[in-house]
Amino acid sequence: MTMHREWLQRGAQIAAMIAVLGWVPARSQSQNELPAPTIRVSTHLVLLDVVVSDKQGKPITGLKPEDFVVEENGKAQKISNFTTPVENASAPPSLPPGIYSNRAQYRASGPITVMLLDSLNTEFKDQAYAKLQMLKFVQQNFKPGQRMAVFTLTGGLNVLQDFTSDPQVLYTALQRFRPLQQNYTPPNGAPPSGPAGPIDSAVTPPNDNLSTLPPAVAAQISVLQSALQSFEEAESAYARDQRATLTLTALNSLSRILGGLPGRKSIIWVTGDLPFSLIPENRTVTDAELAEDLPSMNTRRVGEHAAGNYAATFRTLHAEDIRETASRLSSAQVAIYPVDARGLSISTSTDAQEQMREMARDTGGRAYVNQNEIKIGVERAFQDEAATYTLGYYPDNKKYDGKYRSIKVKVKRDGVDVQARNGYYAIDPSQVKGYNPETEVTSALHDVVPATLVGFTARVVPASANSAKGKIGLDYLVDASTLSSEDASGGKRLSVIFYATAFAPDGRVAANVSKKVDQTFDAQTFQTIMQKGMLLHMDIDAVPVNSRLHLAVQDNKTGLVGTINAPVTQ
Repeated sequence: MTMHREWLQRGAQIAAMIAVLGWVPARSQSQNELPAPTIRVSTHLVLLDVVVSDKQGKPITGLKPEDFVVEENGKAQKISNFTTPVENASAPPSLPPGIYSNRAQYRASGPITVMLLDSLNTEFKDQAYAKLQMLKFVQQNFKPGQRMAVFTLTGGLNVLQDFTSDPQVLYTALQRFRPLQQNYTPPNGAPPSGPAGPIDSAVTPPNDNLSTLPPAVAAQISVLQSALQSFEEAESAYARDQRATLTLTALNSLSRILGGLPGRKSIIWVTGDLPFSLIPENRTVTDAELAEDLPSMNTRRVGEHAAGNYAATFRTLHAEDIRETASRLSSAQVAIYPVDARGLSISTSTDAQEQMREMARDTGGRAYVNQNEIKIGVERAFQDEAATYTLGYYPDNKKYDGKYRSIKVKVKRDGVDVQARNGYYAIDPSQVKGYNPETEVTSALHDVVPATLVGFTARVVPASANSAKGKIGLDYLVDASTLSSEDASGGKRLSVIFYATAFAPDGRVAANVSKKVDQTFDAQTFQTIMQKGMLLHMDIDAVPVNSRLHLAVQDNKTGLVGTINAPVTQ
């Protein structure tokens, strides 16, 4: 049966789902606003969030497109899209029983803020201090109408609390956060390294007085000390490498979770150390690297050489993965606000602080470092939301060659502070060598909350009420504006893959099914799909009650994915 026939046969189901869910009309636009984009996945539209405030930090409102000048690599660009700062949104509407959605109006609309509590890269004692500060922020500074989600980064990304505007719910979630002494154990039984140990500084050997020992014994001990020091440096390097890999995985997950939600997203990253810079080639050289290049290097110990050499190597170790992650974060309109969990400390590493500042500049956020009241840094992220304009432009350079492109934004007014990301990598993730769409789906299906890059709503029909005996019924209704299409003979071509995986209560995969739609639709049918969505029905084997369904829809051309998690009921 073709997709066209299935579409016609399920017209009644479409009408039923539309009647149940309703359709939210686009908000009216003022005369000075250009339309916000609806399809942005295949057009290489660059969306740039710009925070405009006065010298006292108060938002400047009422600006128009002609008040801005945007340059890419020194060349002025034409602004095609423009939206003004948005006010706090009301709580998302509730969905009827058995119906689930990852669409923006049901996830989070209006200003979007995420708090990321980083145990992976933060010392145990600093985690406890950061928790206290975040609790104080929720008690004293969280305002009605603001919405926030709380995630933790331990061995992976976890969610403490999905988006909520209820301060008591947030406070309760933060109370559940437990600082971690250690997060992973290296292989072969090696002792674990601290999550934010001094990676770039040399390990000092024991200060034994070898001159009192016989020369042969002293030489043997010296060799053993050097070997032990090299082992410790290798172990420290391994720990940092693992932290970098896990952190990149978490940021990619957040880009899928946040990328389909409209507007700017602020990630308040409470951490003691960042394991990499998002622009590897521009990263500030560390003290260990500088010391390695000094003329006095021949007088330095073996461990000090190891620290300097490793720091230089680490700068480019994950360069390609970091660039791809940076590109995903830019596309998702994510601004990172690093908040130093260590607070005010005379021993705080200047390298770590500068890396936090770099991360903020590269994404359009602000860094809050070497301050006691770190909750103030969190409050500033919320203040910036009221001063954010979103500009969209199609780059004059149409070739996406993977290179970094610098951006400069100017406002034609005196006495203003302008904050925006410094640039972006011209990367199309689906064109990256080795890109595997199936891997992207697998990762998305394991995200802790729904991925939103493809928006859809799903209805789960229990096996007892489904027409296919012994099967759970699944109805997908996809927001076609989040899909890409191609011109084809006879109409428009869509290529979409639908997935469903059932996980039993013990975590094992109990059932899975997928279906691919790769078809050209005539103009009338395509227009109906664009207006009302793409509907598809699948059946999956019945599984025990209390199992979990993980549903996914993937745009086969771009590789972008949306997911929904739903319980299995009677």
